[in-house]
Amino acid sequence: MSEDWTGRRLEVELGNPGHGGFCVARHEGRVLFVRHGLPGEKVVALVTEDRGGSFCRADAVEILAPSRDRVESVCPIAGPGGAGCCDYSHATLDAGREMKSFVVAEQLRRIAGIEQDVVVEELPGTGKGTGWRSRVRLAVDPAGRPGFHRYRSLDIETFLACPQIDPSAYIGLSERSWQPGAEVQIVLDADGNRHVVEIAPAKVSRTGRRSPGRRGATARRAASSGTRAERLVIGSGRPVERVGDREWQLAATGFWQAHRGAAGTYASVVGEWAQPSAGDNVWDLYGGVGVFAATLADQVGVTGRVDSVEFSKQAVADGTAALADVPQVHLHAARVERALHDLPTPDVVVLDPPRTGAGREVVDTIVAAGPQRIVHIGCDPASFARDVSLFRAGGYRLEQVRAFDAFPLTHHVESLALLTR
Repeated sequence: MSEDWTGRRLEVELGNPGHGGFCVARHEGRVLFVRHGLPGEKVVALVTEDRGGSFCRADAVEILAPSRDRVESVCPIAGPGGAGCCDYSHATLDAGREMKSFVVAEQLRRIAGIEQDVVVEELPGTGKGTGWRSRVRLAVDPAGRPGFHRYRSLDIETFLACPQIDPSAYIGLSERSWQPGAEVQIVLDADGNRHVVEIAPAKVSRTGRRSPGRRGATARRAASSGTRAERLVIGSGRPVERVGDREWQLAATGFWQAHRGAAGTYASVVGEWAQPSAGDNVWDLYGGVGVFAATLADQVGVTGRVDSVEFSKQAVADGTAALADVPQVHLHAARVERALHDLPTPDVVVLDPPRTGAGREVVDTIVAAGPQRIVHIGCDPASFARDVSLFRAGGYRLEQVRAFDAFPLTHHVESLALLTR
């Protein structure tokens, strides 16, 4: 077993970005995953975690030879030892997108065996990379103070200053006392109204395990089976969101794309790529409140059918209310893997799975159904590449890839693929 390097300061040169918000460096035959640096920089890296093996984690705590893409950090609580929110806040927006482009292309190459150039595109409303977020969820520390988790830690940074969301989101929150262990959901909706909800702490079962409630580790969307009590603290009514001329009223803790420009942009790409004809059957999987279903319904017309499957009962109820005037849309509250066998054979499939991806079972079922076109949306480059690889093994060809900077100042990126049979 190798010596534990935790706490050591190592002078290294940073290489390419890796999936997860770090750059790769090497020292004495081992790999370092170094956060807060940029490719090509020479830095002093402080090892923060070493579990043995071939790699360890580190923070760039001193920049000896800075990149020309380096800027003063936009986020006052990011950086070594800080919150895990803005891991690219020390880079220009262009440099951040270049790093994300490299990571998406690298994951496609390594996992799917695809050589594909990828250009990460800016979303409307990004501006300087701040204030783009419409909703955020904070943790509450044992003293009842809300804040952001530090990177890979249960500790909480209580200085509410992350610039991803407008500063008005934080007004008055630090002056209130919250339930220790609870979460605080903040939404600034399309009309500029603020909604703040306190979500009670997760319950501990008799086995000692904490219920995931609405924030299961593998689910991007709220799960309808969550039992955690919610209390509206600030605001009234329900958040309003819009895509085009259609409006949704949804639960403050329900899923909606975080970036204000994301939902409309993705819906536009889905419509352009899916291209269903009048009378076609379409599957919209992990469909949320039906944003994509609304676009697809216009394309298939009243003689076609769109089946949208979403696990969250609340999301399905909100989507049903918003799309009450579109009889060709049928929303199902069910797990995708259980619902597919009962749906009519699709001509087109659109899927937007959680961060873990759709996986082999769902992909194999879609392949067996034989749609002509598949539009796949993924928020994690590795699981996105795995799903693309599975579709290719099932006889589909990757036609196009687009990627969007849906989370400026962070390493996160949204990728979309068009696959044809």
